[in-house]
Amino acid sequence: MSDIASYIDHTLLKPEASREDILRVCEEAVKYGFASVCVNPIWAALVHNTLKGSGVKTCSVVGFPFGATPTDVKVYEARGANLDGADEIDMVINIAAARANDRSSLYMDIAAVADAVHAGGAILKVILETHFLTDEQKVMVCEAAVEAGADFVKTSTGFGGGGATVEDVMLLRKAVGPDLGVKASGGVRTVEDARALIEAGATRIGASSSVAIVNGEQGAAAY
Repeated sequence: MSDIASYIDHTLLKPEASREDILRVCEEAVKYGFASVCVNPIWAALVHNTLKGSGVKTCSVVGFPFGATPTDVKVYEARGANLDGADEIDMVINIAAARANDRSSLYMDIAAVADAVHAGGAILKVILETHFLTDEQKVMVCEAAVEAGADFVKTSTGFGGGGATVEDVMLLRKAVGPDLGVKASGGVRTVEDARALIEAGATRIGASSSVAIVNGEQGAAAY
């Protein structure tokens, strides 16, 4: 299953996660060869220092999980995570703006964070939270993300209901074209889930059931 492992952002975003929990996830990521460990910003420095030299990247979320944070605060949060060693930043969009079809606000929000993230040498993944959007709104967000300089679009936080579907991944892949990354996240619990999403166009998988996935088991995690 090593081919699947290299697609996975091994994720622990529970607010009650302890230092010991984070260190365990880092150990698993190195053991299985996951792409990154994705955590809340307070853990970015610990993850970076723990993973140093392993080849596993450090990923931090921004504006998580609601996206209802002013742009300048998202920028500050992203810069802080980058200074703490984050190689990748997953930001939640302004979901209200997407539902209001406010493309201009979406673009400005994403572009400001993208500029900050790229200045720090990291990459930006933009979380749509597809469960709340129509197909037309998903496409609009993807187009704004491309124009704003994002490196990936991502289906879901895993905390807002719904989750990654083959249909959404296919839609996002078509909307962003062949060059941007597409991350499928939320409810991915089996190797069959992961393979189906990769075949649909995902280039990264976000999962907290990562170990179960690569071992061919059924994950029990809620996101």
